[in-house]
Amino acid sequence: QVQLVESGGGLVQPGGSLRLSCAASGIIFKIHTMDWYRQAPGKQRELVATITGGGTTNYADSVKGRFTISRDNAKNTVYLQMNSLKPEDTAVYYCNARLITDYWGQGTQVTVSS
Repeated sequence: QVQLVESGGGLVQPGGSLRLSCAASGIIFKIHTMDWYRQAPGKQRELVATITGGGTTNYADSVKGRFTISRDNAKNTVYLQMNSLKPEDTAVYYCNARLITDYWGQGTQVTVSS
């Protein structure tokens, strides 16, 4: 049974930082491309960051220079370090494991507000 469990969300002030984690089980983690998506109220889900099994990363223009995706294959975990957070980063953040089939976590809420 495949499980992706996100954690690390919460309420943070503008300019603050959070680190999201996504722990995977039931898959051969190291060969999966891992993505972070987010969905704000009333908006479509959007791709935020990607990291391949080999460590190649890609980012949405809106988060470049502020967010960093990384992975620890020994811990079957992918991370999203979010710095200089803005109110427009408020959303539910989801991790996705991608190979032949997509697997999704349940999401973690990030709220950026003063």
